[in-house]
Amino acid sequence: MSVAPPSASAKLSAPIDLPLVRRHFGQPQRVAESDFLRREVSNRMQERLALVKIEPRQVLDAGCGEGADLPVLQKRYPQAQVLGLDGALGMLDVAAQHQRSAQSSLDRLFGSVNRWLGTPASSGPELVCGDFAQLPLAPNSLDLVWSNLAVHWHPQPDRVFAEWRRVLRVEGLLMFSCFGPDSLREVRTAFESIDLAPHTLPFVDMHDFGDMLVNAGFSTPVMDMETITVTYATPRRLLADVRAWGGNPLETRRRGLLSRSQYQRLLQSFEAMRGSDGKIPLTFEVVYGHAFRPVPRTTAAGESIIRLDFPKK
Repeated sequence: MSVAPPSASAKLSAPIDLPLVRRHFGQPQRVAESDFLRREVSNRMQERLALVKIEPRQVLDAGCGEGADLPVLQKRYPQAQVLGLDGALGMLDVAAQHQRSAQSSLDRLFGSVNRWLGTPASSGPELVCGDFAQLPLAPNSLDLVWSNLAVHWHPQPDRVFAEWRRVLRVEGLLMFSCFGPDSLREVRTAFESIDLAPHTLPFVDMHDFGDMLVNAGFSTPVMDMETITVTYATPRRLLADVRAWGGNPLETRRRGLLSRSQYQRLLQSFEAMRGSDGKIPLTFEVVYGHAFRPVPRTTAAGESIIRLDFPKK
């Protein structure tokens, strides 16, 4: 009996406990403590987005969390319909609260003007709960999919990219960021003094993400990365932020608690990493990607499409 080798997508899919991810990010007060990194990466993504000349009618923020990127996207594209999607209801509740607060402030400023003009106040971005790989959206319904530090939490990113291509219109843009394999390397090193169990996600290499995008049907994906180092005064503060960023949601994770001696060894391992500035570093490899849904080369019936660009007279 022969067994077929696993596919490339199977090798790149991590055994992530998705319900655990949703429960974790359903605790907004815990997640908010580490939001500074997401804000920094969002700002860097916005700089990249400013270089792309598009005028989207419908925009999706996939993994919107507490909704911090929604008003930024709405301001950049004031005529667009912006939709925020997340798998954690707790985060969407906070996003809705922020939106109501912002809207009430606008109502106080412009309510009398709207009433005088007879124009309704804007309701702001819409929010929906859903899975990245099973979007509750029609095919060809979006012009821009934006996703900030979210796709690495899904166990099947290849399916996610295929779904994002499905909902994008022709020449629609996907722009995303995620953690690369060098992220949290200090955490992996420190836990090696305890056991050989996995204590962080096996983050996907950006070249493999590029291959996934091509296989999903995107054209000319552009991938790049940079390293961001966050420093800490204490290992306990570092570990608290690692938990807030999502911790270890692998199904193969260690289930038992550390003993007192193991925990002390862990802290000592982090202490040994202090640099000349006296701080403990924590590395993040941040991967950025963008790609377009191309014009189809065949019709639904299979006929080839040939574009003829005649010279202008």
